Amino acid sequence: MEKKLSSLILRSPIGNLEIKGDDTHIFRVSFVEEKRGIDAKDSSSEVILLCARQLDEYFNGLRKSFNLPLKPLGTPFQKNVWDQLILIPYGETAAYIDIAEATGNPRAVRAVGGANHSNPIGIIIPCHRIIGKDGSLTGYGGGLWRKKWLLDHEKKISGKKIL
Repeated sequence: MEKKLSSLILRSPIGNLEIKGDDTHIFRVSFVEEKRGIDAKDSSSEVILLCARQLDEYFNGLRKSFNLPLKPLGTPFQKNVWDQLILIPYGETAAYIDIAEATGNPRAVRAVGGANHSNPIGIIIPCHRIIGKDGSLTGYGGGLWRKKWLLDHEKKISGKKIL
């Protein structure tokens, strides 16, 4: 039986998120400019609806980790980087060099940056928690203002010092 692909637009405090997946996995969570909200419930899979609920809980300060079946599409190196990103605790940050070292390739700092930029499942795979070695906010596909918002949100909820 062929898996049904579906998507849903979720309104969030930092813009609309499009969640894409099938009946069993989430493939993508990304910012979009569409104006509609959660109005596609009848055509969305249970996994997509679960993802939307968990993201909503995250934005409302009720969730610090996600329990979702993810299937990000990427190279083995990218997937290794994304696996490391998921290990960064809520309310904490890491530098690109930290992730490069965790992948076993400390010279791959630029490649880590590229993999971070290519992360197809934003927020859930927390690429927003990656900062510069000097503690500065660095690039974020959704815009630096969103990165700052996400880090401030986690800092507020966790009570941890982020930067």
